[in-house]
Amino acid sequence: MGTFWSVITSNYIINVGVVSWFSAQVIKTILTFFRFRELRMERMFGAGGMPSSHSALVCSMTLAMAKLVGFGSPLFGVTFAFAMVVMYDAMGVRRAAGEQAKVLNKIIFSRVFDMLNQEIDENYPPQEGKPEGSPDQKELKEYLGHTPLEVVGGMLLGILIASIMSPPGH
Repeated sequence: MGTFWSVITSNYIINVGVVSWFSAQVIKTILTFFRFRELRMERMFGAGGMPSSHSALVCSMTLAMAKLVGFGSPLFGVTFAFAMVVMYDAMGVRRAAGEQAKVLNKIIFSRVFDMLNQEIDENYPPQEGKPEGSPDQKELKEYLGHTPLEVVGGMLLGILIASIMSPPGH
């Protein structure tokens, strides 16, 4: 049977998915570097951005499954349905959560700005501890989901990589 690692690394479907995910993350990091002129390593592991690594992963695995067992296989059907759910979720729920995080960050941190600039009335009662929204409060992550273009970019990348990588013995 071999070790767990050798079983994982010899799995064609997993290999295609990992190569697609990693490629998307590298491309995302490079595009961010050119856009902002600084290396943001968070992009190597963070969600959101162009191309969608989630879409690249699931689309490459779906095409790899089709190459391995055929388009008529129930396994292909399962991976196809899974890919559709992941991509829909990336454009819908996760994107909406990211948009909500942007709004909440604006509200919280504009409130902090207002609090810092507020003249304190001598009758103002002192507060115990730090008020909610104090300057060291952690910002919510805004890069969570994807635009339709980012999802299509990831989908095309995943299809390209699965097209290039051949199943064992082929």
